[in-house]
Amino acid sequence: MSGGAKPVEETRRDMIRHFLRSRRAALTPEIVGLPVYGRRGTPGLRREEVALLAGVSVSWYTWLEQGRDIKVSAQVLEAVSAALRLDDVERAHLYRLTGNSPPSAPADGAPERLVGRLDEIVDGWLPTPAFVTDRYWNVLAVNEAAVSVLDVPEPGRNHLFAFFLDPGARERYARWTDAARHLGARFRAESARWPDDREFDRMVGELALASPLFDRMQREHDVGAQAAAVVEIRFPDGRAVSCEHTTLLLAGNPDLRLNLLIPFEQPPEPD
Repeated sequence: MSGGAKPVEETRRDMIRHFLRSRRAALTPEIVGLPVYGRRGTPGLRREEVALLAGVSVSWYTWLEQGRDIKVSAQVLEAVSAALRLDDVERAHLYRLTGNSPPSAPADGAPERLVGRLDEIVDGWLPTPAFVTDRYWNVLAVNEAAVSVLDVPEPGRNHLFAFFLDPGARERYARWTDAARHLGARFRAESARWPDDREFDRMVGELALASPLFDRMQREHDVGAQAAAVVEIRFPDGRAVSCEHTTLLLAGNPDLRLNLLIPFEQPPEPD
């Protein structure tokens, strides 16, 4: 059936397969302490080597990488994560892709009273740029500093689409490609919290068609932490100021994120 969305389980299998293959390809026998025998046709570890390191059968690991409907315990996921040298974010990503809750997963359910207070929250951070997004990166609230300094769109628009497609947003970052890679990796890691939500499939498909860089990053399957990153913001006078971009979950609710840009130095005064 052409043109339709993929079934949920097929999408999940694709994500597991691409993720595990990409992590195998990033390692070598030398890195993990295995001997090398003969010529190797492809880069990275072989499935047999990952299975050996994880202490599972080759058949079982192959089924896992293919996304088959098999029972996956936390103990085995920990062994596979260790074999592939996954960091905490990648490990949590693997848990979610296999339908398991990662350790120390944040709780859902922010108080409803927060929804009506978002404007107060972001305005309370002035003069620091601040804005709130939902799970789809739609802007729910934004203060004046975030609009003028970062070109964050008004509430109701999508921050991810604006970042990758709006020339004005691109001009705000001295190292836009680095910032884009961080943002794309965060999006992949966070969207895996809701593997059955097809809205993410729609977003990825639409944005990948419009942005070759986003399309390439998605195929590379990078995932990244959401806590903080250092970015360089370009001000109207041409000066670049290093800032820490910190993302906070509001009241432990993964649907609401408070984004803060905190300069490491005093930004230039407006004319």
